[in-house]
Amino acid sequence: MAVRHRLIQKPPEAVWDVLSDAGRFEEWVVGTSHAEADEGTWPDLGATLRYEIAIGPVTLRNRTIVRRSEPNTVLELEADSGALGTARIAIELRPWGEHTLLILDEHPLRGPGGALHNGLVDAAQQIRHRTMLRRLARLCEEADEPSRTRVGQPRSA
Repeated sequence: MAVRHRLIQKPPEAVWDVLSDAGRFEEWVVGTSHAEADEGTWPDLGATLRYEIAIGPVTLRNRTIVRRSEPNTVLELEADSGALGTARIAIELRPWGEHTLLILDEHPLRGPGGALHNGLVDAAQQIRHRTMLRRLARLCEEADEPSRTRVGQPRSA
């Protein structure tokens, strides 16, 4: 099972803004190109995206379906790779002080992908996820956020 985490220097709402922008999907998901909304409104329950993934000379046309969506907290997806089967991708956003601890959990769900799943596949997914989370963090952290004004007086000692 491929599980990774990353501390993103933005609050969960800012991370969710990037996750919920279907047009930015290909900017952070490694290997993805030509992503476009297919059905529903991303990331509402049941919404889908269609996209291509290039693996060397092979191009796969995939579809991802939103299976669970709790704004600023959880996004669970099912990536459908056709003949290779499907994978469950769970993204959890936890407040961590003023930042976000993002936990990414991906594993095969249906089809032959599960039979082919092994330690070597997990190692490759870890490398892919490290890159993916670095890209996602960069997109979130570079995004403009309105400045916060602190209200109130410091407590006296």
